[in-house]
Amino acid sequence: MKKLALLVSGGGTNMQAIMDACASGEIDGRIAVVISSNHEAYALVRAQGANIPNYVCAKKDYPTVGARDAEILRLLKAYAVDYIVLAGYLGILPREIIAEYENRIINIHPALLPKFGGKNYYGIHVHTAVIEADEEESGATAHFVSEEVDGGPIIRQQKMRVHKGDTPQSLQARILDQIEHPMLVSVIKDVCDDKISVVDGKVIVKD
Repeated sequence: MKKLALLVSGGGTNMQAIMDACASGEIDGRIAVVISSNHEAYALVRAQGANIPNYVCAKKDYPTVGARDAEILRLLKAYAVDYIVLAGYLGILPREIIAEYENRIINIHPALLPKFGGKNYYGIHVHTAVIEADEEESGATAHFVSEEVDGGPIIRQQKMRVHKGDTPQSLQARILDQIEHPMLVSVIKDVCDDKISVVDGKVIVKD
């Protein structure tokens, strides 16, 4: 059974989907630790309710960003995690953590990468940009994290039509519910079952 670390910043709906899948046995893994960048994240309440060890590593609590990142790395090692999942995490991981967990950090981005990816594309900003560009489709992309923001090897991608009259909020809600949650669960299930590997920068999925 694989041990997962979930990095969070907000409500934790992706986290809840993972918690439920672990509890049902769909994912052969368990959440070993939850680390939040935000003291007010409701994801912490979810973790506490499930008796999952949880910590806050907020920038404001450390003298430098480097000190904060060092504490995150210490916690990841202390809990001997196999995979890290960015479940609505708004921070950018440093190269030290990315190198330590190469091809073991999973993120889901609410767009069809490489479109609408990069430093300034996160949360509702992504969906706003999609609508302003008059895109006919959007979706979500699960990928491994590399030093290039939203640039790591793509694991899975799924499309959805953008409806006429969609707002950023309505598009966000539909993608989150219909694509992000099930996709993230399916990807974590596969990595925990050792079905996903990276060869020469390309993702290989076993049957």
